[in-house]
Amino acid sequence: MKLGFLGCGVISSAVVRGLAGQGHEMLVSRRSEATSAALAAEIEEVRVAENAEVVAGAEIVFLGLMAEHAADILCDLRFRPDQAVISFMAGADLDQVAELVAPARAAAVVMPFPGIARGGSPLMALGDQTLLETLFGARNTVFMVKGTAELNAYLSAQAVLSPAVALVGQAAQWLAQHSSDPAQGEAFLRVLVGSSLLGSECAPLIEALNTPGGYNQRLRIHMEQSGMPEALTAGLDNLKT
Repeated sequence: MKLGFLGCGVISSAVVRGLAGQGHEMLVSRRSEATSAALAAEIEEVRVAENAEVVAGAEIVFLGLMAEHAADILCDLRFRPDQAVISFMAGADLDQVAELVAPARAAAVVMPFPGIARGGSPLMALGDQTLLETLFGARNTVFMVKGTAELNAYLSAQAVLSPAVALVGQAAQWLAQHSSDPAQGEAFLRVLVGSSLLGSECAPLIEALNTPGGYNQRLRIHMEQSGMPEALTAGLDNLKT
């Protein structure tokens, strides 16, 4: 496929890297010039172009722009009816994207994570599942949502990643004070938490870790009694409003 990327920030760059080596021709906009030049130097099938050339040369156009700047950037570009557009823009739903890229088809709103560069990453998505599975499904897991409200809820809930990482990091710092190899201690905790969550749903995993008087049960109860569940719910509610 001929793919075009408008905007070349962290997420767009990660998507380009994740799609490399699959036979696509990729045009990336000169915006964030150092990043686009680095991608072209790193990946044979990537070429840097002006925004108008990106749109003219692509079958599928990816929007990696800030939603508040998109209208000013896109208003002078000529999209075609035979093009599909996939947006990475938080805060712009499919109808809004459709208005910005008419007469092209607003195919999907997708929220990738940087891990898509190496594969094995989740993608929250609204829109054309067949197209998204074709592009990303072989290396990643596409989670389709039903409507803008559900996508916004997923956007809020995914923010649990940062406090979860902070908890692991704080535990690693504590462990570093009581062990001889801080790097090994952090690596152990990362593998422990990551592999455990990938291998089980949350409820049965908690039950499996619920040995009466065990370390996991005691720490979980301490955290619950300290107000962690209420603080998390309140934080998510604030994000969603």
